[in-house]
Amino acid sequence: DCPGNSEELGDHTWTFLHSTAAYYPKKPTEQQKSSILDLIGSLPALHPCKICANDVEDQIKESPPRVQSREHLEQWFCEIHNHINRKLGKEEEFDCKFVSKCWRDGWDDVSCDWEDFSLLRFLPSYFI
Repeated sequence: DCPGNSEELGDHTWTFLHSTAAYYPKKPTEQQKSSILDLIGSLPALHPCKICANDVEDQIKESPPRVQSREHLEQWFCEIHNHINRKLGKEEEFDCKFVSKCWRDGWDDVSCDWEDFSLLRFLPSYFI
């Protein structure tokens, strides 16, 4: 098989970044803040998709990463992801109030059976 295309690479990158944010400490140390900033800062230089890397670099300049807490980082990634999806012409946006349920806590019924109608409408355009 050939390596994944830019869409697959993007999906995997976002899964990694959102998952990383979901398990980032609620009260990070200065070292943890520095480490996540290093990770984010490395994306423009290391991401294999140069168009994607440039988009992320522009977003980092426009809206610097908010690393003071898990909640701030989760929201920052969600906002950046939505911005890039708009730029790509994707119509649906992820409702950032669901970010913890999507990437860390799971849904109230523990089924991960995303029942919220707006979320169900959103998912195909966000991940496909």
